[in-house]
Amino acid sequence: MCMYNNIRSKEDLTMSRKQPRHDKQFKLDTIKYVQEHPDLTKEECCKNLGISLSTLSRWEKQYQESDGDMPYRGSGNYSSDEQKEIARLRRELRDAQDALDVLKKAISILGKD
Repeated sequence: MCMYNNIRSKEDLTMSRKQPRHDKQFKLDTIKYVQEHPDLTKEECCKNLGISLSTLSRWEKQYQESDGDMPYRGSGNYSSDEQKEIARLRRELRDAQDALDVLKKAISILGKD
């Protein structure tokens, strides 16, 4: 009998740590839900929505600090739209360079015949 049967693979461990991403609208709807249900405790609201109490608290704080809006930068967490555009252009350049390298190798292989 192997004593390592209960150990999950590395992939299972990393998959279980992945946190869900919630968009701006979900966050705003969550704040609205809590405000519209004063009869429920915050814990009950969190359970109904499938989020943790600390997540709700963080979103409420962000909402209050943003004067009734929810700051949201999307995936990638860029500090500005310019930074997001720079990252996109860098990816595009990298992809073009990779394609050029493949073409160079293909030409060198075909040129030897």
